[in-house]
Amino acid sequence: MHLKKIRNLVIGGIENKIFNLILITVLVLTGAFVLVSANRSATLTSLTAETSVRQQESTSAIISETMSQVTRTSMERSNCMEARIVDEMFQDIRGRVALVADYASKIYANPGSYPAKPWRDPDASLNGLLVSQMIWADGVDREDPAIAAQAGLISNLSDMMISLCDATGSDNIFMGTQEGLFLSINYSSADWFGADGKVISYDARTRFWYQQAVEAGGLVFSDLEVDATTGEMSVVCAMPVYSPDGELRAVVGSDLFLHAMEAVMREFITDGGYSWIVNTDGHVIYSPNPEVIRISESASAADLRQSENAEMAALVRDAMAGETDVRLVTVRDEVFYMQGIPIPTVGWALFSAFPKETVDQVEAALLDNYSEITNEARVAYRDKIEKTSHSTVILLALLAAAAAAGALVLGKRIVRPLNTITRRISELREGDLEFQMDDAYRTGDEIEVLAESFADISHKTVLYVDRVREVTAEKERIGTELSMATRIQESMLPHVFPAYPDRREFDLFAAMDPAREVGGDFYDFFLIDDDHLCLVMADVSGKGVPGALFMMISKVILQSCAMLGKSAAEILEKTNEALCRNDEVQMFVTVWLGILEISTGKLTAANAGHEYPVLCRKEDNRFTLYKDKHGFVIGGMEGTKYRQYELQLHRGDKLFVYTDGVPEATDSREQLFGIDRMLDALNTDPSASPQQVLRNVRAAVDGFVGSAEQFDDLTMLCLEYKGVPDA
Repeated sequence: MHLKKIRNLVIGGIENKIFNLILITVLVLTGAFVLVSANRSATLTSLTAETSVRQQESTSAIISETMSQVTRTSMERSNCMEARIVDEMFQDIRGRVALVADYASKIYANPGSYPAKPWRDPDASLNGLLVSQMIWADGVDREDPAIAAQAGLISNLSDMMISLCDATGSDNIFMGTQEGLFLSINYSSADWFGADGKVISYDARTRFWYQQAVEAGGLVFSDLEVDATTGEMSVVCAMPVYSPDGELRAVVGSDLFLHAMEAVMREFITDGGYSWIVNTDGHVIYSPNPEVIRISESASAADLRQSENAEMAALVRDAMAGETDVRLVTVRDEVFYMQGIPIPTVGWALFSAFPKETVDQVEAALLDNYSEITNEARVAYRDKIEKTSHSTVILLALLAAAAAAGALVLGKRIVRPLNTITRRISELREGDLEFQMDDAYRTGDEIEVLAESFADISHKTVLYVDRVREVTAEKERIGTELSMATRIQESMLPHVFPAYPDRREFDLFAAMDPAREVGGDFYDFFLIDDDHLCLVMADVSGKGVPGALFMMISKVILQSCAMLGKSAAEILEKTNEALCRNDEVQMFVTVWLGILEISTGKLTAANAGHEYPVLCRKEDNRFTLYKDKHGFVIGGMEGTKYRQYELQLHRGDKLFVYTDGVPEATDSREQLFGIDRMLDALNTDPSASPQQVLRNVRAAVDGFVGSAEQFDDLTMLCLEYKGVPDA
């Protein structure tokens, strides 16, 4: 071996070997590092792409399901509220027509008690004012004393009809008689004049609403038709009026114009969404979008239940039987989320539609935003890789001696955080979907960029999930508040029985089952003094939370007036004055109120538009309807006077009072339970205790209704008078 020394460098010696060893080691390590780096870079790129695809697929599924569920939940909540408001609109017009028809029946039953009142012919100068006017059919002789007497008789209805229109904001209310007279209350006096300036004739007997009401023999809602005077499309609520001998005398009606429906429905219009109404014949009564859902007169209206669109036909048929689920329906090559909800008062159904395309656009926007973020992260990652590769080549050329150590450190620096990221991703589970940044990932290079991308994407995914949970929690909160309202209402009514265990002169029991979370019915009983027991049974016109609030106000006022020692009629009059004084919600309450003198069994009672009470005499041992005299409803009109009457209860006699929810309980075929079935249930065991009497009636109602949804509040009270105990 020959050693050569060139200046301070020894060739062939230990220093050279060490140099060569270090040089070879550096070259090998550099080459290995280059290969490992290239392999790791390819692995990291592949892992990033695969993870991005999986994250995008998972996020897409979550977004799609969340958007669909949010849309369905929002539609169901909004549709139920809209259906309740529309139903109340039909209840209002139904109540107006029924009140006028009832009053007209009384006039025809006792014409001698109502002196003739003057009437007014149409006057164009009064256009825009709410006035009463008399229109005549062709061939009616106005000079005929009998015809003139009829005109004077029915003119007694004018003040009441004007008050109802003014109080409820109705456009009109009218009545056509069998003699060809037509009493109209409206704002459009000018519509009764033809082009020649003369008053036009009008024969109500030839109109569709008149004939339909006569054919039905009761209150009806007509199909969509063109109004004879205004030319507007409208639905008519009509009810026939009969004399005591059953002879048809007249038909009372009121128009519900499309613009009035639109004013109510407009509040629920959303971007791209709309609602429409279909009657029992499958005809479209109202639609804000005629390009999709057409409306037309009944003669040319199509039955949607027989539509060529099988999805639409099935939805309409299902909605007539009960509330449907939210489903997808295609109309003219456009897909909609649709739902149908029954309108109980008229037996029609309300439908709502929301374009699926709108939901898809939101979903697509979220996915596009996600893809943009992912692409930006991928581009940033590639840029970092390229810059790092160039820097590594330059660094290896300048610092070959430090390449080996740098390769080892850099290798560990790359592999360890990458393995940690991969392990953390594989550990993500439901309930812990968020990838959290950690100091182990903060390497200042592509790995940190990758980790930040994962953390950003997973954080947004968790936010979407949290939003869904918030919506669910809000729904539960509303349910909790309604449950609390139910408990508050229950606590307002006497519910501890026996109510007066130390009083042996009588026994009573009462119960109320609201149709919703809270109801508008209520009962009450309390001792005015030691010898007078007050009994109350009432039914508020509204339902739900508004009805419950009005119910509590009415109950407090009734009890306060009763405790002042007033008579039954005076209590109703004072309560009516209090409710009418500041009544801005157009609600009223029917009331039966009785005051029992415990020592004698004398019952003094008054009825404000409520159901007839039922009596069971001990000697007959059978419940029968007691048709007492009715006054006007409480809260309906100021200055109303009420009549009271007396009943003598003997030992063993029973009294049963109730709300209309009992006879009007409806089964799945839309049939009513009725008064006769109620009496049959009461007479199942007339000798039973008051509590058992109520159980017998409730069992009969439940058996009749079956699986059908409860239509109205069920409220009952039974009193058994036992008399003063023998000494």
